[in-house]
Amino acid sequence: MARVSIRIPAPLRPFVDGRSSVDVEAQTAREALTRLTESNERLRAQLIDDDGELRNFVNIYVGASNLRDLPEDPVLEEGAELSIIPSIAGGRASEVMAVGSSFEAEQVGLTTAELRRYSRHLLIPEVGVEGQERLKRARVLLVGAGGLGSPIALYLTAAGVGTIGIVDHDVVDFTNLQRQILHDTSSVGTSKLESARARLHAINPDVEVETFETRLDSGNALEIMQGWEVVVDGSDNFPTRYLVNDAAVLLGMPTVYGAIFRFEGQVSVFGAEEGPCYRCVFREPPPAELAPSCADAGVFGVLPGIVGTIQATETIKLILGQGLPLSGRILLIDALQMQFRELSIQADPSCPVCGENPTITELIDYEEFCGVNVDRDGSAEGVPEIEVTQLQRWLDEGRDFQLIDVREPYEWQICNLEPQGARLTPLGVFPTIVGELDPATPLVVYCRSGARSAMAVEKLRETGFDAINLKGGILAWAEEVDESMPTY
Repeated sequence: MARVSIRIPAPLRPFVDGRSSVDVEAQTAREALTRLTESNERLRAQLIDDDGELRNFVNIYVGASNLRDLPEDPVLEEGAELSIIPSIAGGRASEVMAVGSSFEAEQVGLTTAELRRYSRHLLIPEVGVEGQERLKRARVLLVGAGGLGSPIALYLTAAGVGTIGIVDHDVVDFTNLQRQILHDTSSVGTSKLESARARLHAINPDVEVETFETRLDSGNALEIMQGWEVVVDGSDNFPTRYLVNDAAVLLGMPTVYGAIFRFEGQVSVFGAEEGPCYRCVFREPPPAELAPSCADAGVFGVLPGIVGTIQATETIKLILGQGLPLSGRILLIDALQMQFRELSIQADPSCPVCGENPTITELIDYEEFCGVNVDRDGSAEGVPEIEVTQLQRWLDEGRDFQLIDVREPYEWQICNLEPQGARLTPLGVFPTIVGELDPATPLVVYCRSGARSAMAVEKLRETGFDAINLKGGILAWAEEVDESMPTY
């Protein structure tokens, strides 16, 4: 006999005293199902028909295989898991209570309009009136109103979180609209916070939206983050991630973390109870060449919707005190393969910020810690640069130099300087072709905005090349020299 666990879905939990799983001892899957229904007679009527067969709206999975599809009744090993998967599409029309008619609004702290708005929440035992009141009292700070921040803000607002703070300093760009569903075409060029406030108030005017139109940094983070119940990290760069983590640990508040890259995403809850913080898992950021921004690497537009919605889910669970948060676990999402994997992560006793003997007891210079030496316009400090207008003069004069594009082939297809003599050499393969370059001829290196090309220039100059970076990259060329060039 093996002891196995049978996972019970929400619609069937009332028939097993609310439990989400039941352990039984059995040798095979069908025997396990028999043991389960024998010890829970009310559940048997839901799963088994009059002929003793499994009902057609229910499937039993052994691991990833449907029991119906297996030629034989599989023998189970110790610790095996079975899952009951019923159809849960929508529900049937029925007489339901008119929410608001049987509650005294003053007694529960919800207005009649709120009782109606959140009626589908109130019907869920894990939320109910008390839970909705918790949501109304809650204060959640969201860092970033972009790809991740959009679904987070929308769903927290719709759920009735009483006060939502948003930190962002950017304006809506046309390229944002592919994924940042908080904004629309009419808001291009306006403040993201202004756009967000209008959209959120249109969804739920009862929610208070506090905005902080500033770049979060070591000088203002503790003041801005003080007094919130949960902070949700919707940022897109490593200095802000480490800053948010450290400030949240110092303030004793949990962080709901999310990150995206092309088709892949990560979600976790850091700093909750005895769980790890971000630094426990990622002691230091990766080198810049392994961490391109969405602007440089691209992102599948739907992905931040998936990741951000999960972040909103975790935030609401934390407020309600219900369910199992993603603390001590990190959820890995591959949208291209549509696979979700979960890994265990542990608090690190030697963590410099939340460990037993922390060495970080105040906020530090996070751009220096992350090795960021790139200016806001995409250029790099300490690297010789040339303006795009000067490059145009060099071309007009017929000056002898090599023009190198270190972007990816798919970026080259959007726009390039091939007519000006540019050669495509992606940064990832750059070291392999250095020997093909003429060290006696100066090089001008460019990318999208100047950051990746600055790294290439640094490496070239270390090996003796006379290399210079095109300030602002091909975006600056399109803006100042060739306005007909498409940008991205």
